[in-house]
Amino acid sequence: MNDNTLYTSTDGIIHNPDSCEPLEQAWLNNEIELQALKRGTYAGYPLNDNDLTSIKNIGYWNASKKQIWGLDWHRNEGIEICFLETGSLEFELNQHIHHLSPNTLTITRPWIPHRLGNPNIDSSKLHWFIIDVEVRQPHQEWIWPDWIILNKENLNTLTNILRRNEQPVWKVGPEIKKCFVQIGHHIKENKKAFLDSKIKILINEILILLLELFTQEKPLLNDSLIKSQRSVAIFLKDLDSMLTEPWSLKRMAEYCGLGSTQFSKYCHEITNSTPMNYLTQLRIKKARDLIIEHTNKSITEIAFDCGFSSNQYFTQVFKKHYKIAPMEYRISKLRTPK
Repeated sequence: MNDNTLYTSTDGIIHNPDSCEPLEQAWLNNEIELQALKRGTYAGYPLNDNDLTSIKNIGYWNASKKQIWGLDWHRNEGIEICFLETGSLEFELNQHIHHLSPNTLTITRPWIPHRLGNPNIDSSKLHWFIIDVEVRQPHQEWIWPDWIILNKENLNTLTNILRRNEQPVWKVGPEIKKCFVQIGHHIKENKKAFLDSKIKILINEILILLLELFTQEKPLLNDSLIKSQRSVAIFLKDLDSMLTEPWSLKRMAEYCGLGSTQFSKYCHEITNSTPMNYLTQLRIKKARDLIIEHTNKSITEIAFDCGFSSNQYFTQVFKKHYKIAPMEYRISKLRTPK
């Protein structure tokens, strides 16, 4: 899965997409059983436009033996809820590896990078669904599809917990397992006249069961998780992997779902720099490293690889930072004994 590529959503803002090439390739090679429905670049059979609106991907894989692939760092276009029915699986996020066992459920928000496999997928049967609640940043308000039938109070409580608590792994009971297994059965059976309604009922039941679980467990809620500043902090942390994008102040602010003034304020608080200066610092540092690491590449190629619009501008910025031209810097470093 490519976490560095960007897509443009209907609101004109760019975001990180998900892609499931390793999973889809394993399916096409008959290395696993895959029963899934999808929109976009996920793996599975395409959904009709009017079916399961806001569902990006839903289904299961059944890997009867250890695989030679894994799902590398990625984000999803919605909140992802996974359930491990059998086997074992390595699940990593926030620099922590979770060793999943049967009857374990994971919850991942759209802005949190994660991966499955260490590095490869173990023998496992994993169920999941990804539901788009129209957010890409922590501070944005969630909008559930209209077929979610929880009453307003229950849905607000569930949303509040999901937004203000990011515990990723939960141990769950047989009721949730039953729902996921039934969803998988309906997808495999593929009775199209009833499929949409049956799956919607089961997803609603899972959400109710999750609300009951949270009510019992009483997870700690943290208001800082939904602050606008956190959206900016996540963006700045990821910016190093998105340097080739034609960023402007307006575009960076829109990516975070904020106005330019508010975005600039938070950026200065976090970095003690303006957004464009911080971007330039990242680009010039990246270019400095590539000049030495990739001697087969020209200075112009490296300039473009780091997001500079021209070699002339890159040279000007580089000399300002390091008091030496890029090519002279390369020559001086290559001559220096290691």
